[in-house]
Amino acid sequence: MNPILKTLLYEWRDRKLPNRVLRDIEIDVAKRPDNNATVITGFRRVGKTYLVFAAIEKLLQEHTREDVVYINFEDERLLPHTNLLTGLLPEVQATYGRKPKYLFLDELQLIPNWSKWVRRILDTEDVQIFITGSSSKMSSYELPTELRGRSQVLQVPPLSFSEFLRFKQTWVDTKKIGHVQDEQARFRYLLDEYLRFGALPAVILADPEDKQELLQSYFQTVVQREISERNQINNDIALKTLLKILVNSSFITISKLYNTLKSMGIPIGKSTVDNYLGYIEASYFMKQLAIHNASIVNQLNYPRKAYFVDTGFITALSTKFSTNMGRLLENAVYNKLSQTYDTLHYYKDAQDNEVDFVVLEGGNVTALYQVCYDLSSQETLNREVRSLMKAAISLNCSKLYLVAVNADAASIPKEIQVITLDKVLW
Repeated sequence: MNPILKTLLYEWRDRKLPNRVLRDIEIDVAKRPDNNATVITGFRRVGKTYLVFAAIEKLLQEHTREDVVYINFEDERLLPHTNLLTGLLPEVQATYGRKPKYLFLDELQLIPNWSKWVRRILDTEDVQIFITGSSSKMSSYELPTELRGRSQVLQVPPLSFSEFLRFKQTWVDTKKIGHVQDEQARFRYLLDEYLRFGALPAVILADPEDKQELLQSYFQTVVQREISERNQINNDIALKTLLKILVNSSFITISKLYNTLKSMGIPIGKSTVDNYLGYIEASYFMKQLAIHNASIVNQLNYPRKAYFVDTGFITALSTKFSTNMGRLLENAVYNKLSQTYDTLHYYKDAQDNEVDFVVLEGGNVTALYQVCYDLSSQETLNREVRSLMKAAISLNCSKLYLVAVNADAASIPKEIQVITLDKVLW
């Protein structure tokens, strides 16, 4: 018997669910004949637990708290031992008088051998299991072997722009943005807030003077808990410095990062830098974008671009890009496109004509996206259009998109489709 677990079960039965703002995504709670687990994963503070509570509230319309059980494995009273899971269902039955029909397990990956336990329960018990986790090791690409083919993965991103407006309890009339000056000004004001401070729910709801501090505290949590503790890193100074270098870099290579750290007097090896980058990506904090090149060798050796899960971290941690709206916008568009397309690259030719995003489907280039915050300068417009058109010829691609806050379509070649931000970020 586990007295702490029993206490948590009693607390759950009496717990009041928090108020929530509905999101555009939700957890499917319909009973499935295959009895597979549902894995809800994503960066910390994107709102996974609140999506879980929304799903629970839906189930409680037809079931009781004894049927729908929630356990948070980050509760400091629980010791992360495998026997905690072994005794979970017996403890629920002893406390409630029956086994649950639905089991919601928050941050389950903190418990050793959790995936083997889940597989055994799926094979032997009639209970629907929902798991949340903040590591990409719970993504569909990196799930433990035991759950391959026995789970559906829902990856939760930060808020879209429409969800941001809902959290702000406001709205923008997209039909008026292009020709009503007041509506356009309001849209730009809200867009700037969305880009500067990002799309993590609690940050959006925080007072303006608290947003920066909250983002920095989230950063410390990611470094300490998601990366250092989970990967048993002792060199915290090197890790934190590396993260700040990444946020302040347009392009990265292992050698460049290693040399920068070395010049700052921080002892670290190249292989360790490479390992740290893997840990950072596994926490969902950052993704690397490789160049599109027919030669795999060149692709691996060429500098990569770093994009972050939320633009607020660039503002909170960057000394170089904190007021660069173009950098923030490009990062936000990347996050949106990466939710739509499985494979993205960037493109750069020998004359430094660069295209922000190359979409690959089935090994073929199917679309090119160029992102620019401000196209009011004719020189900037000419540069962005020239890069797109040259890449289109080189990559044999006919779907060309220019993403901008506003653009005069009359001054842009008809081969290029202009997408305004209210459409791409929605």
